[in-house]
This record gives sequence, C-alpha cells and structure tokens, in this order.
Amino acid sequence: MTDAQTPRTQPPIVLPPINLPEADRAREWVETRTREGLAAVRILADELRSAPPVEALAALRVWDEISLRLSNVMAVGSLWANVHPLEEVRTSCEHAQVVADRLATELRQDRNLYDVFAALDPSPLDVTAARLLDKTLEDFRRAGVDRDDRTRARLTEINERLTTLDQDFSRNIRDDVHTVRVAPERLAGMPLDWLDAHPADDEGLVTVTTDYPDSVPARMFVRDPGVRRDVTVAFLNRGWAQNEPLLTEMFALRHELADLVGYPDWASYDAAVKMIGTGPAIPEFIDRITAAAEAPMRRDLDVLLERYRQDVPGATAIDQADAGHYEELVRKEQLDVDAQQVRTYFDFAKVRQGLLDVTGRLFGLRWVPVHDTPVWHEDVTAYDVYDADAPAGEPARGRIYLDLHPREGKYKHAAQFTLADGVAGRQLCEGVLVCNFSRGLMEHDHVVTLFHEFGHLVHHVLAGRSAWTRFSGVATEWDFVEAPSQMLEEWAWDAEVLRSFATDAAGEPIPADLVARMRAADDFGKGYHARTQMFYAAMSYWFHTDRPADLTARMVELQAAYSPFPWIEGTHMFAGFGHLGGYSSAYYTYMWSLVISKDLFSAFDPDHLFAPEVARRYRDLVLTPGGSRDAADLVEAFLGRPYTFDAYAAWLTH
Repeated sequence: MTDAQTPRTQPPIVLPPINLPEADRAREWVETRTREGLAAVRILADELRSAPPVEALAALRVWDEISLRLSNVMAVGSLWANVHPLEEVRTSCEHAQVVADRLATELRQDRNLYDVFAALDPSPLDVTAARLLDKTLEDFRRAGVDRDDRTRARLTEINERLTTLDQDFSRNIRDDVHTVRVAPERLAGMPLDWLDAHPADDEGLVTVTTDYPDSVPARMFVRDPGVRRDVTVAFLNRGWAQNEPLLTEMFALRHELADLVGYPDWASYDAAVKMIGTGPAIPEFIDRITAAAEAPMRRDLDVLLERYRQDVPGATAIDQADAGHYEELVRKEQLDVDAQQVRTYFDFAKVRQGLLDVTGRLFGLRWVPVHDTPVWHEDVTAYDVYDADAPAGEPARGRIYLDLHPREGKYKHAAQFTLADGVAGRQLCEGVLVCNFSRGLMEHDHVVTLFHEFGHLVHHVLAGRSAWTRFSGVATEWDFVEAPSQMLEEWAWDAEVLRSFATDAAGEPIPADLVARMRAADDFGKGYHARTQMFYAAMSYWFHTDRPADLTARMVELQAAYSPFPWIEGTHMFAGFGHLGGYSSAYYTYMWSLVISKDLFSAFDPDHLFAPEVARRYRDLVLTPGGSRDAADLVEAFLGRPYTFDAYAAWLTH
C-alpha cells in the first residue's frame, strides 16, 4: 500500500537492510544468493501452476513474491557487475543476470501460468491490483506466450543472447580507458589543483585519461588545440572497434524479437509501453525539437564561430574537439563567467553534504550516516533514510549508498542502481548512486549532474513503500523517469541554495551575482545542445529501424542532419554510447522528460523553492506513487491539468 493508505495507528514494521558481505566473501555470497533466490522462484512458480489460488488477489501475491525474488537477484547482479572492484565478482554477477533473465523469460512464456492469470476475475480487485493484473497479462503477451513452441524457444535464445551482448557492450566501454600522454607545458590552461594531482612520470609526461575527471576539464581548459583534439578523439573512440559487431547483432536480434511477437520493428515494440505510445511518434518528436531548436542554435553557433575565427581565421565550422573550449571562452570573455573561478566554490565534500541538506529539506527526509556496514569499496558511503518528522524509534524508510569516484573496472557514467526494491511490510528500499567525480574541486556541470542523479535515488526511496514490487521505486514509463531528476537540477542553479554549501577555501559563499551570470551563461548554447541530443536520439532510433550495415557511415549521415558539429574523421562515438544498451531506441526520452520537467517546475515559485505545500504535493503526488499510476496521470494530479510543451518552448527560445 502507499504511504497515504498505511494506517499510522499500526506499529511500525522494522525491515532490515541487506546484510552485505565483506569483500573476500562477495563472490560466494552472490552465488549463494542467486542459487537460493532462483530455487525459491521455481518452487513458487510450480505451486502457482499446480494449485493456483482461486482469488485474483492471492494469485497476484504469489506472482509478486516471484517478482521480488527475481528482482533481488537481478539488482545485485546489475549493480556489482558494474562497480565491484574484484573482476571475479563482476563476472559472477554477470552470470547471475544471465540465469535470472533466462528464468524470467521462461516464466513469462509459460502458457500454464498465463492461463492462471487470464482466468482470474478482476472485479474484486482495487484499482492498483487491477492495474497489476493488466500489466502482468501484457508482460506475458509481449514475451510471446501466445506463440508456438518453436517461436517461444527462439525468443528465449534471443533474450539470453541480448543479455550477454548488453553485458559485453557495457564491459567494453567500462574497461576501455584510453590515455593521452603529453608534456606538462602543453597542458597550459588546466586548473592548478588538477595539475598538482597529475605529476609528470619518469619520462616527463603527464597522462590524461578518458575518464570524466580528466577528459572534461582537458577539453574545456587546455589551450593547446592538439591536446584537445587528441583527448576528444580518444574519448569518442572508447569501445571501438570491438563494439560495432556487438551492436550490429544486438539491433538485428531486437528487430527479430519484435517481429516474432507481432510488431513491425523494435522501436514500435519498445514504445508501446512508454508515454509516447508508438514507434513512428519518436522521429516526429525528434523533428519537433529539431525545428524548435533551429533558431536558438543558429544564434549561439554564430557567436561561437565568431570567437573561434579570432584564433582560426576563415574557419567555416567548429567541431567537438574545440566547441567546449570556445564555449568556455565565450562564457568567460562575453558573459563574465570563468569556470575555473566557479569551481573553487565546489569542493566535493561540501557539495555532497549540501546535496543531502537540500534534498532533506525539500522532501522532508533525514540522511543518517551508517558507519558499521560492509561496503564493496572504501569510497562507498551509506546512509539510512528517515522521514524528517518521524518520531523516535520509527524505522528507516530506506538505505542509500553513494559510490561517487572513478576507479579501474567501474561503470564510467552516472546512474542510480537498485539494490533492493522496497515493498511495504516485506523489504526495505535500497538504492545506489554511481558516479565518477573528482575528489577535489568540481565543475558546476558535475554538481548539476550529481543533483540530477540523486533525483533518481530520491524517487527510488520515496516510492519504496509500494504494495507491489512491480510498482516500487522508479517504475514509471521509461520516458518519464528522467523528468523528476531534471527538475531537481533547478535547485543546483539557485543562488540561495548554492550559497548554503558552495564556499571557497576562505569560507566565503559563492556570490549571488556570479550565480546569476552562471545561469545566463548556461543558457548560451542550449539550442545547439538540444540539437546534439536530437542527433543522439535519431541515432538511437534509426540504428534500430534501419539496422545499417555500416554504423559509422549512418552515424555520419545523422550527425550531418541533426548535429551542429561536424564529424571528426576517424571517430566512432556510437561504440561508446552506452545508452544504446539500456535505452535502446528510446534515447529521445531525455528530451521528452525535459519537456515535462519544465512544466513540473512551473508549479514552484522560483523565489520560494522550499515552499512546503508545493514540495509536499510534488513528493506525494508525483514521486511516492512510483509506477502505480500512468505518468501522465501523476503529472496531471500535481499540475491540475495535462502537461504541455509550452514551458519547454518558452525556455528554449528565451
């Protein structure tokens, strides 16, 4: 049941967090947990087949227990396959994902189980349980339960191979860290703290990696264009060339799967359970954003090119190797924002604590450090989560882990991972934030990213008291899940919010007028950044529908059609574009969510961002329900009307 349905007169149920193992026992723990969890799933499924409950609610309870146990195996497998420092543990976790996915596919294709649910009488069910029954039957059908034995067997093969391909694709990106070694004098322009942390080696050279704490500042600040280009090319070629054949096979198998269950292509199959509804609506949305961004893109691109021509006379275009650097120069010289000055206010430790303070105040939560629990790496910190107004002795509503710095073998981007889905009275909600930030000073863009990703974690925790596993946490349609996180970014741009934790070495808070200039400077380039996103979205969509034989050639065509920046010869950025795995054909969702997030934020008063009434309504009506209602209904309940394109369009063209 949801928070609103839980009677406060009942004694609180204390749910313990997962008892994680010490590092030297991690592999054994994962293998035991996987074996026992999947064995329990098989027993429950056998009971459901042989003696199905007559009442719909009872049958759904058994199915939900199956879902919870599968989720527990998959969640740990997904997390540790990406972050555990021991390769043997990562490998065991990848295997756990494969066998769990195989069993999940087997269950969804089981005609006897489908018949159990298809025969149930839904009339006694409440709205949420009836929704669960509808979703369960839909899952069976999308898995091909109504196909013949041969087709179901082929679907099983496809699903298992797709799991392996996705793991290999992600692993190649994670492990393929490129380096550029340069003489120290060629790094002129880099921040002093970065240079201090990167001394020259025995050969007198400094190593710059393609990990974000190196590649982002190098591309922004280094004055030497040759170094910027070398770092950019190295970054754009992560995962090349081992990932192209994997992606080609992945796209073909996804298309075959969609065809076998009655869809014209993978994008149509994938979109059917999203807000957008249909595959052809995706390029229509991409083209709508492309058109809306045209004028602001041209306006700011002309400014960028004009500044570039001061150093490169006669230039007719600027590419990614130089765009970030010259964007920084425009902001510094014309908009009076120096990113190197800005970063002096964002010490990582202060930012992390500030984030907890801000989100605690906004959402009515307390984050209490946990010092006596095993973690998978010394960088990881744990917190128990309580309602701010919870009486003494009230149990935690969840536990979070923060794993925020890069290391060898770790996931290279930023994401929230589920450790445990929270289910009321049965299991504590646990989530993990995985990022790759500097241990010292942070660029403000990375502060914004931290707020964004933490938004997913807040959503996971607040929706972690669902009555059903299927609706727990960030379980809304996939093209909505980014909207709450994108909206939380707004708090990382507010002067008063930032001044509460952003202080320089002398303890002076960041000046309000500097924050105002930062916000104005951030608006510069939003048109061409939107067009860059549409290039990525178009690539995501057309790779799946066209399934080109030459991915690089098709990427170059799409870049010319959508991106403001021309292709850099010899680069293959798609090979390191990890979203082609998890988001598949639906990278448009970031922009779709941004449209909604701008509308959501319109309900807040920018001068009173912590106003309790609107914050509480947002928490209770949008975040806490998880996936128990359609996302469009959640948004309408909060705004009092359906969402529109208006707020986004006004922001983009401002």
